[in-house]
Amino acid sequence: MNPTLLEILPLAHKGYCCSQILILLALTAQGRENPELVRAAMGLCHGMGGTGGACGIMTGGCLALGLYTGKGRDEETPFEQGDALVSDFVDWFSQRAQDDYGATTCAAILNDGKPDPIRCGGLMADAWNKMLELLVAYGLDPSEGRD
Repeated sequence: MNPTLLEILPLAHKGYCCSQILILLALTAQGRENPELVRAAMGLCHGMGGTGGACGIMTGGCLALGLYTGKGRDEETPFEQGDALVSDFVDWFSQRAQDDYGATTCAAILNDGKPDPIRCGGLMADAWNKMLELLVAYGLDPSEGRD
């Protein structure tokens, strides 16, 4: 079994959705907890409120990448290449979802509109691995968060 799936499946079993799981993976990699952020990520789940809209793996992935690149305080500056990094992730996800499912929406990815542990889990594992690859490629350490 894909080792990333071994991290994802227990979180899904606990009731977290795709976007929340990507946030939890990023926070865990950084050795942090942030229940407020995990709660907020719920708004991206299941195509944003069960509408079948943009996939929560894509939007949650962008949110998680923002943990590494975004501005969070007045005195901070965002990572200079943050937009390029997130854009590369969106390009990768869009191509992958287009090739496999015809679109980037939950409605297109899921046959019956319900999260599928196999389909969503595999895509989520690949997305997390791509996010790690991109962070390293842009010179960011996935285990280090912004202070």
